Amino acid sequence: MKILNTLSSQKEEFLPPGSTVKMYVCGVTPYSDSHIGHAMSYVLFDVIRRYLEYRGYKVRYVQNVTDIDDKLIKRANESGSTVKELAERFTASYFEDMDALNIQRADVYPKATEEIPKIIEIIEGLIDKGHAYEANGDVYFRVAGFPGYGKLSHRRPEDMISEPGSENIKENPMDFALWKGAKPGEPYWDSPWGPGRPGWHIECTAMSIKYLGEQIDIHGGGNDLVFPHHENEIAQSEAFTGKAPFARWWIHNGLLQLGSQKMSKSLGNLITIKEALGKHSPDAIRLFILSSHYRSPLTVTDDGWDAAEKGSERLRQAARRGSDGNNSSVFDAEDYRLRFIEAMDDDFNTAQAIAALFDLARDINRCAEEGLSVIDAQALLLDLCSVLGLKLEEAKIDLDPAPYLALAKESGISVDDGKPASHYIEQLIEKRIEARKSKDWALADNIRKSLAAEGVTLKDTPQGTTWSYKR
Repeated sequence: MKILNTLSSQKEEFLPPGSTVKMYVCGVTPYSDSHIGHAMSYVLFDVIRRYLEYRGYKVRYVQNVTDIDDKLIKRANESGSTVKELAERFTASYFEDMDALNIQRADVYPKATEEIPKIIEIIEGLIDKGHAYEANGDVYFRVAGFPGYGKLSHRRPEDMISEPGSENIKENPMDFALWKGAKPGEPYWDSPWGPGRPGWHIECTAMSIKYLGEQIDIHGGGNDLVFPHHENEIAQSEAFTGKAPFARWWIHNGLLQLGSQKMSKSLGNLITIKEALGKHSPDAIRLFILSSHYRSPLTVTDDGWDAAEKGSERLRQAARRGSDGNNSSVFDAEDYRLRFIEAMDDDFNTAQAIAALFDLARDINRCAEEGLSVIDAQALLLDLCSVLGLKLEEAKIDLDPAPYLALAKESGISVDDGKPASHYIEQLIEKRIEARKSKDWALADNIRKSLAAEGVTLKDTPQGTTWSYKR
């Protein structure tokens, strides 16, 4: 397995030194609903984690929550809420979105506000080693004292743009804040330098070291975090521990674009995950994200969404269909598993892995029509799809239950009011199966035709009867 390491700009063989892969991914700042840019990053790292586990690795996955930040403070003041209330509300919303997208929970979700003692400990250590200094209640990292600064972003310090504000008290414009002295109306914690709060960059260093140790295997996030956030993490962490590299492999995903523009809060062109889930199935969203290489920018278009929805339906139908005969021959799909692994071993090339799945689905359909047994091939398709987090479930459709309730009553079914449409459809299918067993062909045919008139198509297979809905 080879991974393109942002640190070296080369594909490197993945050979972690320990039995457990230690993986840290920068999490959300919960001051608003998460958007599909977040979905892109967290679907990707969910798939990386799933694939590593599929290949036999154990993974310890940590993702932080930045629950104290300038943006949170600003939004809380605008909304008349407290920072804590705002962070808790949007953190809960974030987890709802991740669950809906079938993203597995990380092993730990440390919150910055709950890790202040560790943050202070590391800042004190950096000061003691001469890598940081206090100035008027703030503490800054001394960039000039870390010779490797710029090695992740491949820039020279003199070519970089410094953080805005407080230049008059810094030794060097490039120095960045580890601790920010308290301002009126802001949350604060006591520290050796007076009341204040942590800077953004030091939070991740503290949480990564606390929960994964001084050196980790994979550190991930979006391309927009390479500089300054991840560059500063490297400087702080390696200066504090004296060990390099802080992270052996740095993985960064490309950014989402809406048309020709980057998607961002400042441009006001965000699509929230909840908005996307209101129009598209979770499988389609994942398939849309994974259908291009993760390092490339991804442009959101209606055609792209439609293709992903149709693609997920193709996979689902192939996984559920039965053979059209009793041929005892078996369709051997092993080559597709090898193609899938080869693609994923090459820097997690999900686009090529998905191409293998579509080819497998096509051949499952062809072999089923020829009467070959496709049960093993279908099991493989489901297994490989699960590595990509695809559940291949029937799309949940918000149907009006009234007509299906009426059909159930007309067919002599004892029904309970207040159930979803799918409940009555399943009852009608069961009634039709009973009618066919008792050779009541008229009732069975009437149920099928009545459902078809409402947009529900039945398909009888050796594994049972399935249904689909088309407006």
